[in-house]
Amino acid sequence: MKKPLIIDAHLDLAMNAIEWNRDLTRPLAEIRLQEMHLKDKADRGRGTVCLPELRKGRVGLVIATQLSRCTSFGMSLSGWNSPQQAWAMTQAQLAWYREMEALGEMVQITSANGLDQHLALWNDDAIADDTKPIGYVLSLEGADSLVNISYLERAYGYGLRALGLSHFGPGRYAPGTKMEGPVSQAGFDLMKEMDALNMVLDVTHLTDEGFDQALNFFKGPVWASHHNVRKIAPTQRQLTDDNIKALIERDAVIGGMLDCWAMDIRFIDALSDPWQLNIRMENLVDHWDHICQLAGNSMHIAIGSDLDGNFGTEQSPWDLNSIADLQKYQDILSKRGYSEADIHNIFHNNWLRLFRKALV
Repeated sequence: MKKPLIIDAHLDLAMNAIEWNRDLTRPLAEIRLQEMHLKDKADRGRGTVCLPELRKGRVGLVIATQLSRCTSFGMSLSGWNSPQQAWAMTQAQLAWYREMEALGEMVQITSANGLDQHLALWNDDAIADDTKPIGYVLSLEGADSLVNISYLERAYGYGLRALGLSHFGPGRYAPGTKMEGPVSQAGFDLMKEMDALNMVLDVTHLTDEGFDQALNFFKGPVWASHHNVRKIAPTQRQLTDDNIKALIERDAVIGGMLDCWAMDIRFIDALSDPWQLNIRMENLVDHWDHICQLAGNSMHIAIGSDLDGNFGTEQSPWDLNSIADLQKYQDILSKRGYSEADIHNIFHNNWLRLFRKALV
């Protein structure tokens, strides 16, 4: 049976290439072998994402990020000391995406016409999947690197189509995960400009107060690129039932993420073992089930794996070795009673519905 196309709504590919020094064009086994003696990152030798594995799993289209945070004096999180430095890092990440395009490894999707052409390519059985480029919609995770509002138009010009105001900790436009507090005036000004450009607002990482403010203020398309359910994994990072209902009302889509602590509250970073806690890929279906029960359908759930977001197999479900294993969800969901139409909604149709609103 032909594997259905998968869209993954959250991968930090360029961050891995530039800051982790990973050549993502190489086979996964080779990348792991190169890192076997490195200790600077927790996931060294355990990465699960590279371009060949994306093709193997028919993950033919992704939302790929630029990500660069500013830090302030005394802040424990890593980051750059000025917005200008943070902007420069995002430009290095953009340069990597451009190099992948030059090699034919990736293709940027910025319009409905480009989306249709890319889908036609991936639906063409006469062309081998392992020769097809990975399509990407460019998103900025956390807006710290936009030196001022004028930089948003520059970014839109090179293809940025989605943006999240915040990431972890304090932010220049809005506070993020592990924080409380409202969106700043600069954040409101930024959302106003995003509306004018018909960009997508990614609500991931906003505080509870910021989430409500953003949804009330922003008029354009909205998604939650990588988010799970707070009732199951009760931390501020995940969505409350009221958050989920508000997103359903906006016809948004929520990408389920595969970081173990986002799936199961028992998991402690750098201490827990996914196998000992028996955290499997199927655990994510519990989160999807909950959202489907609130929505009454499967129209608002999808994949936003975050599988290269500063973790590897040590923090992923123990039955997942690479991103190609996302195809296992076809059987997992079928056994849980999801129809073929539901599975296609989760694998690609829901994200495509939003892309067609945002890409003109």
